[in-house]
Amino acid sequence: MKTKYHITYIVLICFASLTAEAQVQRLPLDSVLARIAANPSLQAYDEKIRAQDAYATGAKSLDAPKISAGQYQTPYQINPNTGSFMIQAEQMFTNPAKLRAKENYMKGMSKVTAEDKNYMKNQLIAQARQYYYERVVLEKKLALLQNTQSLLEYMLKDANIRLTYGKEKLPNIYKAKADLYQLDNTREQLNNEISQKNIMLNTLMNRDKQTVFTVDTTVVLKDYETNVTDTASLANARSDIKGIDRNIDLQQLNAKMEYSKRKPDFGIQAGHMFSYGGMANQYILMASVTIPIVPWASKEYKANLKGIRYEVAELQQKKLDMLNQAEGQLAGLRTDMSSKKRQLKNYNQNIIPALQNTYKTSLLAYEQNTGDLPSVLDGIKGLQLARMDALDRLQELLQLQVAYEKENETH
Repeated sequence: MKTKYHITYIVLICFASLTAEAQVQRLPLDSVLARIAANPSLQAYDEKIRAQDAYATGAKSLDAPKISAGQYQTPYQINPNTGSFMIQAEQMFTNPAKLRAKENYMKGMSKVTAEDKNYMKNQLIAQARQYYYERVVLEKKLALLQNTQSLLEYMLKDANIRLTYGKEKLPNIYKAKADLYQLDNTREQLNNEISQKNIMLNTLMNRDKQTVFTVDTTVVLKDYETNVTDTASLANARSDIKGIDRNIDLQQLNAKMEYSKRKPDFGIQAGHMFSYGGMANQYILMASVTIPIVPWASKEYKANLKGIRYEVAELQQKKLDMLNQAEGQLAGLRTDMSSKKRQLKNYNQNIIPALQNTYKTSLLAYEQNTGDLPSVLDGIKGLQLARMDALDRLQELLQLQVAYEKENETH
């Protein structure tokens, strides 16, 4: 009966374990990048765009009318028989061309903000890719540690058997145990780094920071080193460069708004006077027009137009500088990626196979009693270090790939 309960208990534990594993979400890179839209910094840009569009809706409003009332040309007498009590209203009508220019300028502000948002999104996507690839490499290092642990456990078991027959030395067994325990520290460090990457990715996705998920460890290396930089496509792809174009457009709209200041505004004034002393009631009805082209009034908008031309020239030079810097950066990244790929190929085709042969040779000699345990342990350690170095080169290559995609704004 106890055996039956024991089996049932084991089955329940296994079922609970499988259920817990099934609940751990697996997120491929595309899913992580799709969730970046929930980041608060991007949502803040959305609110700013809505605010600027809302401000633009009031751009064509007129000045408030002015109403006044009081005595008009009335003598200082308690009962005056001359003068009047006047009610007056005034309204200025801003030139419609000015209102249209102001509206277009304010609408253009949200377009600049939209490109600023795209620039921030590109930065966040690059961060997410970086953290994701670092997490992938950490998972590969954990798998490598497990393989090394299996080798060390096998050697330790074999050495303990040899010790009972006097064919092994106790210090060598202690050395094997130390190497095995050292893996625990390395594993703890890797698990800590994985937890840190999880927190960073959850932060970017704007969700619970302690949410546990798994990643897709399949790595795709792109052949970016064979690409040729096209400045036209680069200018069309990069949001910071497009942001400069939108700023140039905005300054041109600003220039139109300043130029519209040379157009006159119109006004109307109407008043009614209740006369004292039996005099006939009177009224006022007058129209007015501003004359902004006079020298003392036109000096401001002429100076502003001149300043705007300099600002546009500055933005154009800044755009050329950014394109030049981007071309140089991409060329450097392509060269670096090519070098890292050659290093990684050398590890996989030459260094690691040679160290595997070193380990196998020392293991064979140990099994034939012509070698010693420290030589085998050194072979295992050397092989592990080389594989770790190869993974470091892989991570550096992925970092360069992320940097290249960031410069090209490839999503």
